[in-house]
Amino acid sequence: MRFTIALAPLLLTTGALAQDAKTGEVIGPSYTDAPEMAVNPSQPMGTLHGFVMLSQDSKIYPGIRQLQNETTAKRDAFGNRIAAKAELQSEPAPYRREVIVYIPAGYKAGTETPFMVVQDGRDYATRVALALDTLIAQKRVPPMVAVMIQSGGGDAQGSERGLEYDTVSGRYAEFVETEVLPLVARNYRIAFTKDPEGRATMGASSGAAAAFSMAWFHPEWYRRVLSYSGTFVNQQSPPDPATPEGAWDYHAHLIPESPKRPIRLWMHVGEKDLHFDDPESTFHNWPMANQRMAAALKAKGYAYHYVFAKDSVHVDQRVVGQTLPGAIEWLWQGYRK
Repeated sequence: MRFTIALAPLLLTTGALAQDAKTGEVIGPSYTDAPEMAVNPSQPMGTLHGFVMLSQDSKIYPGIRQLQNETTAKRDAFGNRIAAKAELQSEPAPYRREVIVYIPAGYKAGTETPFMVVQDGRDYATRVALALDTLIAQKRVPPMVAVMIQSGGGDAQGSERGLEYDTVSGRYAEFVETEVLPLVARNYRIAFTKDPEGRATMGASSGAAAAFSMAWFHPEWYRRVLSYSGTFVNQQSPPDPATPEGAWDYHAHLIPESPKRPIRLWMHVGEKDLHFDDPESTFHNWPMANQRMAAALKAKGYAYHYVFAKDSVHVDQRVVGQTLPGAIEWLWQGYRK
């Protein structure tokens, strides 16, 4: 099924690290949409297209849904869900997944192009398209395609979305590479670049953790990552002995203890993001996790830009509206076709 949409004409406390200009940029507490987020009928506009993928056609993600039982109802003292064995928290179930594709104005079918993969794609399709229209028209980024992929549904431990996004592995990147991109290429005659410097991935919350995992486990495919309120906490379920604290292990162990990878990361967190008052021992404090990520990246010499948003909540859309164009522009700095 396809559809087409025409665009209209380590570390320190949260407070202390937020104020460290060498570690991050502090914005807010008031926010205004960037001018690039408004429709500009005087410039060329790309188009949005889409199709639906069915779970029955996927070899990598045949589909699950979260069970409602004593296991999935369990919470720790701070209200966080608890990881469990797969058979105790989920059961096989079908899903339908939307894939929305932004094609820039003037793209010639079959021409090799850089691109961005966006998790929870339906939620960001319009804003990503508006930002890219202006950035491309002003030659601030190269013309590129955006492949915006909806998850298989649900949320958190035991869900299809949780399995795809919160699992610390290369499995989701392999799904995108082997099952999604070939369909997009065939449906719209798009030639995706094989150059990893021309491939970016973006997400918010668990979608941001998935975006980072794509680059971490497959830097030969992806090297540019954009993260809003990244779920770099212990959401992985079922648990994996290799990463017992889930995505928290990125800043606790994987980044500090591994050779530096060729990854460029723009990242954000809100002052009042999820579980901002939780102690470190829960492995579920989003501001703390993101600040630890920034510090770990800094210590290893990564190219990163960290934004701490005052008086801001989880994936605050005010922050997205203000920062998305600049974030995309920063992400693509240094790219030469």
